[in-house]
Amino acid sequence: MPMKPMAQRRAARPPLVDCLIEDHRWEEVSLGALAESACVAALKALGQDPSLFEISLLGCSDVRIADLNADFRGKPTPTNVLSWPSEDRRPDRAGARPAPPRRDPVGPTELGDIAIAWETCLREAEAGGRTIADHVTHLLVHGTLHLMGYDHETDADAALMEGLETEVLGKMGVSDPYAETAEAAPEGEDGRRV
Repeated sequence: MPMKPMAQRRAARPPLVDCLIEDHRWEEVSLGALAESACVAALKALGQDPSLFEISLLGCSDVRIADLNADFRGKPTPTNVLSWPSEDRRPDRAGARPAPPRRDPVGPTELGDIAIAWETCLREAEAGGRTIADHVTHLLVHGTLHLMGYDHETDADAALMEGLETEVLGKMGVSDPYAETAEAAPEGEDGRRV
């Protein structure tokens, strides 16, 4: 009996990202595929096996993300990306790496949710002279790092997180988003450049 090719014998990895597209303009950039590659790359850079985790992603509009921003952060304005970790994974000390997530013994560990807004992302990409795909890839890496407990509340935390983002993006062939001028670099959910 002939053997199946190696690629067919390997078990298929379940998708890391469960993507809900609420605003169909996201289909123009294949948000699900961008998310899968960006989130997988971020987890691998942290030494994690992506097949052990699950992330929920909402591709929405500025109107929807403004509602979410108002509900969860008290800021009724659109933003580029929001993230909700399934648990607080932040380290106790500024500039320290978060501990790896506790694993679900039954199935994939839910890392949390990410929402990303079309109009803001498109506007920021155009202002920064980047493709929408590159900018969204950056924001998805950024959101995944937030789910893993990284943040940019202090300069030490921001340096660590931005360094990781730049490293992951570089491996993906995306240029350093922080090498841009301050005017071109978009602001994230907390007012820092993202």
